[in-house]
Amino acid sequence: MEKQEAPRGAILQRDGETWAIVPRTPVGLITPEVLDALNTVVKKYSIPIVKITSGQRIALVGMKAEQVEPIWADLGTLVGQAIELCVHFVQACPGTSVCRFGVQNSLGLGLELEKLYVGMELPAKVKMGVSGCPLCCASSLVRDIGVIGKKDGFTVAFGGHSGGKPRAADIVAEGLDQDQVVALVKKLLDYYRDNAKKKERCARFAERVGIEAIKAAVL
Repeated sequence: MEKQEAPRGAILQRDGETWAIVPRTPVGLITPEVLDALNTVVKKYSIPIVKITSGQRIALVGMKAEQVEPIWADLGTLVGQAIELCVHFVQACPGTSVCRFGVQNSLGLGLELEKLYVGMELPAKVKMGVSGCPLCCASSLVRDIGVIGKKDGFTVAFGGHSGGKPRAADIVAEGLDQDQVVALVKKLLDYYRDNAKKKERCARFAERVGIEAIKAAVL
């Protein structure tokens, strides 16, 4: 069977005929306008499956290839990366915005990281999690780059993974303010980009290189 060319931002499903997309929903926040557009698109194109993903995104599943581009146009959202070798998303908990346990502004920091780094080309996909307290509701310790809010500031961790070979991330630095987190994340991404093998996730890179070598390079 001839391999199909993937429509923009789409993932081929197991039937070999239909596709899925994941519209950008930064840190899991969805506006009324995006909700309306999603509802309209799902009905208009009879999309059979709408699924919330582990990364706080909404997957639309089961479209024909020729439907994908018109759906993007109707949605009016940015394309969400799903298979590209880049930063895919930043997930974040509510933090101090609403949660009684929150001690740091995880949504504000998550939105800034999303704006700056999502789509940045890298050796493999990278996912980030920003938690507003040590309860770590944004899965920060099993993300490629994780941030955890504590009373004295943010903790940054690197090399987490929740897949078939799970790994808890290594702590890189603690007691940081928001600007320091943003700068450190940039250094971590740059070092990873320049030194990792193609398709080597951060967890495997950290195991191969060692967290002390990574810390020496970025701190």
